[in-house]
Amino acid sequence: MELCGGGDGWFLYYAYGSNLLQERLLLRNPSASLCALARLQDFKLEFGHHQGRTSSVWHGGTATIVQSPGDEVWGIVWKMNASNLSSLDKQEGVEDGIYGPIEVDVHTQAGKVLTCRSYQMKDYVCGPPSPQYKKVICMGAEQNGLPTDYQKKLEAIETNNYAGPVPIMEEIEAAIKAKKIKSA
Repeated sequence: MELCGGGDGWFLYYAYGSNLLQERLLLRNPSASLCALARLQDFKLEFGHHQGRTSSVWHGGTATIVQSPGDEVWGIVWKMNASNLSSLDKQEGVEDGIYGPIEVDVHTQAGKVLTCRSYQMKDYVCGPPSPQYKKVICMGAEQNGLPTDYQKKLEAIETNNYAGPVPIMEEIEAAIKAKKIKSA
């Protein structure tokens, strides 16, 4: 893992949802590189529908973080080029008012505290994720070696059992397949 310095046209982004999976994030944000595993203290992971509407991309609730003393959320710090800031904001629905950017201080396994950009859903109603969305989060947690007990917690999340098509999932699976072919 490389140095996690921001500045010089780079910023640090803390991912805790579908962007844990490298192939998902790289679809729209090619500059992202893995910086560190990190823990966000006094927050918990929740899933919800912005203004009660189901995500048209994921067909279920999407992840957000909520302040919750004593809880913690594990995630990934990505180092990204500032040129990807608008594509990341767009992916997170910032201009539509779905998520708002926030600044969080996270603790790396090496004991460093990093200040990162992250996103929090605005004005949402709690609701379960689709199995496809949950799968991407679990794949990302496994890919990056998040703590085993946290992975188990993610595996235990109830879904809405949506079984229809999820085009973004097909894009991600194609990206994973292409990567396997390249490294073979």
